[in-house]
Amino acid sequence: MGRVQAAKKNIMFGTAGKIATLILPFILRTLFIVDMDKYLGINNLYTEILSFLNMAELGIGTAINFSLYGPVARGEKEKVKSYMQLYKKAYYYIALVVTVIGLALVPFLDKIVNLPEDMIIPHRDIILFYLIFLFNTVSSYFVAYKYSLANAEQKSYIQENAYNGTKIISVIFQIIVVVLTKSFYMFLITDAVIQLIQKVIISRYLDNKYPLLKEKNVERLSKEEEGTIWTKTKALVLHRVGDVFRLQTDALIISKIIGTDKVGYVGQYTMVVGSVSGVVDTLFNSITTSFGNLIATESKEKQYSMFKIYRFVASWIYGFAGVGFMLLLSPLIEIWTKGAKGTKWDPAWVLTPIAVFLYITDFYFKGERKVLVNFKTAAGVFEQDKYLAIIQGVVNLILSIGLAYAWRDISSISGIAGVYVGTVVSGLIANITKPIIIYKACFDKSAWSYFLDSFKYLASLIAVMAACYAIQRRVMPTTNIVGFVVMVVIITVIFNGVYLLLYGRTEEFKYLVGKIKNRKA
Repeated sequence: MGRVQAAKKNIMFGTAGKIATLILPFILRTLFIVDMDKYLGINNLYTEILSFLNMAELGIGTAINFSLYGPVARGEKEKVKSYMQLYKKAYYYIALVVTVIGLALVPFLDKIVNLPEDMIIPHRDIILFYLIFLFNTVSSYFVAYKYSLANAEQKSYIQENAYNGTKIISVIFQIIVVVLTKSFYMFLITDAVIQLIQKVIISRYLDNKYPLLKEKNVERLSKEEEGTIWTKTKALVLHRVGDVFRLQTDALIISKIIGTDKVGYVGQYTMVVGSVSGVVDTLFNSITTSFGNLIATESKEKQYSMFKIYRFVASWIYGFAGVGFMLLLSPLIEIWTKGAKGTKWDPAWVLTPIAVFLYITDFYFKGERKVLVNFKTAAGVFEQDKYLAIIQGVVNLILSIGLAYAWRDISSISGIAGVYVGTVVSGLIANITKPIIIYKACFDKSAWSYFLDSFKYLASLIAVMAACYAIQRRVMPTTNIVGFVVMVVIITVIFNGVYLLLYGRTEEFKYLVGKIKNRKA
């Protein structure tokens, strides 16, 4: 299968699966808002704690994935077996480490969970809920490493199909359980059982698809090859630690300083943005494995040309989503939660405009970074910016914690905005430095053209947003469903129309049109 065909297949399956998983979680979340809202904060908090614990993976999976691109492209079966054996052993040890650290956190859960008096949950339940989350995380390590071989073959759709199919089945059963029992225990256990069944099935499927995973006669990698992996892993350790302290601490800080119930309020925003991001990120992540193959086989000029196209598409899609979120996210949350809570609705379900502005600003610039990080990962560029993530993590913690305390005195919702200041500022450090590093390491070029394009795309976005905001004030003076739908249409037409006029004659756009025409031919 060719590189372009593989990318198309990955995108098609991944995007279709993500779209299929958009609606059901909203139904499930609505049921929670109606009958089990006191568990929303706990659910979001524990999800982030376990993401934090995944720091134990420390990047070895990324390093080995990169190392697999070459041997897989060259058909070196014995070398692939050697890498997979190392990967398997590493992940088994990681599962043990995560288990030990996860259990060690149990005595401190009361210090992290900070619920108001009318939402108190028994201590036993707080621990048992957490242990179910921990089980789901630890058990994933025993099959996760096997996906790397399919991904190296540019078949990331296998992992996407497994995840999305499981998600759909799990959510359907969870909806039934919540409606019938209104039990958070049964909600968690249902998901855990279905996930466990999926892991067993997919493990056997991958073993049958790749018999080399079960072969015993495996040669050990040379000292040089192992040295390359550990060198990259050491650099990725710093990346991973920094990323965790920057990306997986917002809910922890909000829970401890402001309140666990507020994590539940924020959860509506993260769910909506996360659902859309899941579809968009799948599009770009699906291309990463093809970039690995491209870098292993093509010239730097070809790589640079494809990177510019990749970046252009990302700016268009993330820009469109960013404008829509900035203007319509809070109205959507208000319509949704008012419909669910009725007369019991509290304005606290809607974040302040400054908090939303900061959150969506980070969303847009995170999309910009996604392009850089995916290409950098495919190219194996890990050492050059290994201290950058640590700096970002430190900046995020200092600003987020300091401003959360300072702004909490104004209001709890203002304190949430303080947390997002740290997230935005620490993220922008990477938006400025990573292009310089990547352009030099990957293309032997100056990054000035990247920054000029960034300014151009951002200016276009701001202009469109200003125009749409002016229209929104007339079309939607109050929050209502009809005005919301009208604004969705207006933003879609104006944004894409303006971008088509501005960038319809660029080489990047012409390339995309050419690919679409060839596909139809």
